[in-house]
Amino acid sequence: MPTSHTDDVVAIGRLQAAYADVVTRRAWAELGELFLPSAQVIVDTVTAPPVSLDGPDELGAFIGGAVERFDHFQFVILNAAIDLATDGDPDSARGRIFMCEIRHTTSGEWSTAYGLYQDDYRREDGAWKIAGRRYRSLARTGANEGVFGIPTDLPPFSR
Repeated sequence: MPTSHTDDVVAIGRLQAAYADVVTRRAWAELGELFLPSAQVIVDTVTAPPVSLDGPDELGAFIGGAVERFDHFQFVILNAAIDLATDGDPDSARGRIFMCEIRHTTSGEWSTAYGLYQDDYRREDGAWKIAGRRYRSLARTGANEGVFGIPTDLPPFSR
């Protein structure tokens, strides 16, 4: 049965929220339910060379290592946009998530990181999954603070 525009937007929004939930709970094994096995993820913190990760297992290991020092870590979606039928393909979509991480180290320091996810989504067997992701840091507070700005070349989304 074909889905409606609203059904697809809600399904992708739920996928985005599920990712935030998995990361907050540090449930790395669940990333395989959200990403295609072939998904490539690029992580650009701006202050270090970009890192390329292949698939949900590499992503989980990378994030797990990065958040190990935090006794509190919460991933919060601040805003999201979704475009369906990328290049006319009803099983392809793209999205953008502005997010923040609220963090506390075991040594007692609070910090917040702000970032941008640019995602490609793919519907396979009736379920939307993340097919590719590009992350870029926008700003950080705390010991590694800095403001890096929002990229000026972001494409508009449909309304």
